[in-house]
Amino acid sequence: MSVAFTREEDLEATAADLADRPISPHPNLVTAEGLAQIEAELASARAAYAAAQIKGSIESDRTAMARATRDLRYWSARRASAQLVEPGETDGRVRFGGSVRIERDDGRSQTWRIVGEDEADPAKGSVSHVSPLARAVLGRRIGDEVVVAGRTVEITAVG
Repeated sequence: MSVAFTREEDLEATAADLADRPISPHPNLVTAEGLAQIEAELASARAAYAAAQIKGSIESDRTAMARATRDLRYWSARRASAQLVEPGETDGRVRFGGSVRIERDDGRSQTWRIVGEDEADPAKGSVSHVSPLARAVLGRRIGDEVVVAGRTVEITAVG
């Protein structure tokens, strides 16, 4: 059946239709920047919820209310479970919140910062502490070799 033959109300999502965002079972470790990001997302979710409530009293917009409610639940849970990890003394080991540079066997060099799940952005050079890369390098030192994506890489810098 074509969308042209459905009622507009049938296309709108309700809170029951919109699945919750999955919450990771891992500890919610965050850097100071990550905590600020979570708090900003939570404030944004609260604002979207308030706007959806106001708009909902004027017109029926169940989709906006469902999204706002879902996001508010997610960011509230992430803020409640956040464990701030302050940068500590560097002992030459790869640690949470720090960076690591690896050199691949083909000569390519890459630098990654190990951060919380919600702040990870591989395109910008940050990976989650639960990612395979982070798990392979955490606690290691310059000169150590580790296996990443089935290939051996050498740690060439730690920050």
